[in-house]
Amino acid sequence: MNELQEFIFDKKTQVNLISFLKQYGIHGLEQALKAYINCQQEYICKNKTSISKINIYDIYYLEIQKHNITIYTTNGTYKKYGSLNNELKFLSHYNFIKCNQSCIVSLKKIKTICNNYIILTNNTKIHMSRNYASKVILSFFCISSL
Repeated sequence: MNELQEFIFDKKTQVNLISFLKQYGIHGLEQALKAYINCQQEYICKNKTSISKINIYDIYYLEIQKHNITIYTTNGTYKKYGSLNNELKFLSHYNFIKCNQSCIVSLKKIKTICNNYIILTNNTKIHMSRNYASKVILSFFCISSL
């Protein structure tokens, strides 16, 4: 509780908080806090020879061939063995969605959806199948309007 009291009585913090609330409101503050918490979450990539912690915010997409999953991130690629559906169960809480039978993508990393392709912020182009297109487009629109 002492940290909270110090936070509340810090004049600079008060000014910043009031300014933020005037511009974005309580809903904006809640969204900012949620985004910050999500940025701190980690994804564990474990295979036969190594285990890595990956910041979920750094993941662009995951792709599977047979049971070999490749995780594409801002810091390189990682590999593991498993099921894409199991990965999606965990990552869907962090705005990941299936865009074709063998790929899940971070909605936060989508720059553009054009025809049947998703273009990510790193300019990677991913095919989006018709079966998943409407859900991806709707989810992208909803997350973009927040």
